[in-house]
Amino acid sequence: MLNWLKSHITGGGLTAYITHSDCLQHNMGVGHPECPERLVAIKDQLMASQIFDSLQEVEAPPVSEQQLARVHPPHYVEYIEACAPSVGTFRVDPDTAMNPGTLPAAQRAAGAVVKAVDMVMNKEAPNAFCAIRPPGHHAESNKAMGFCFFNNIAVGIAHALSQYRLERVAVVDFDVHHGNGTEEIFHDDPRVMMVSIFQHPFYPYSGDNPMGNNMHHVPMKAGSGSREFREAVEYLWLPQLREFQPQMIFISAGFDAHREDDMGSLGLVEADYEWVTRQLMMVAAECCEGRIVSALEGGYDLSSLARSVAAHVKVLSDG
Repeated sequence: MLNWLKSHITGGGLTAYITHSDCLQHNMGVGHPECPERLVAIKDQLMASQIFDSLQEVEAPPVSEQQLARVHPPHYVEYIEACAPSVGTFRVDPDTAMNPGTLPAAQRAAGAVVKAVDMVMNKEAPNAFCAIRPPGHHAESNKAMGFCFFNNIAVGIAHALSQYRLERVAVVDFDVHHGNGTEEIFHDDPRVMMVSIFQHPFYPYSGDNPMGNNMHHVPMKAGSGSREFREAVEYLWLPQLREFQPQMIFISAGFDAHREDDMGSLGLVEADYEWVTRQLMMVAAECCEGRIVSALEGGYDLSSLARSVAAHVKVLSDG
């Protein structure tokens, strides 16, 4: 009732929370850190924190072939479709596997970011968070890796550029791992600027030598924490973003740089995710009418993931 009332009073003023039950069916095996419980923990925390009532929950549609083709060539999409098993699992690399639920989940994950772009551009929501899996930022145009099959954020960016003729979009990536796929896809596209932090040296062992002048990365040593992160944001990200004047900001929202997440060795806490989200909201308000689309990437300790997403989404929904 609260969602209906607020949306009708504000005319689509609720942050969109875009997800789909298919994203729970992707399972890479017992004990794998990229597990369905991640999305359950996030929703439980949002509900317990009374944030969920301030969101409009939206069902993610499947991505279309045309939308995927802007980022991934048809032969690659056909390869992923051919790899999808009817039973059991198929490994596309040592730590990235498909089960019968993976392809529908990946199609919904990419479709969620497209839907988020449509909603924000059409003023059906001021911003959006996509609670999706599998993640996407390691997927290159022709390669699945690092738990990723389709590059969800890249599919959304390409949709914004093509469908809405945007001339400048920015992607912000604060996952503990470098978003190599996003860089590979957009490194020669002057319409897209990427700013990121990541632990280095660390998987996927890239990013320290940017592939283009539109790529602005801050590799961080193991053990780096809040101070180093906030300095990178304040002295590199924010000036670059303001100079670029993006017409939409995309966030590859990975929360595995949290100090409780043993997937990496950085030391961020919920307050850092709250702070950086607030900084990005201010830039978006200055440059692009507040337009932000955020999509879940990493984050594997269920408790710190859920708390961090809640901090991030609360800032988005508070406006």
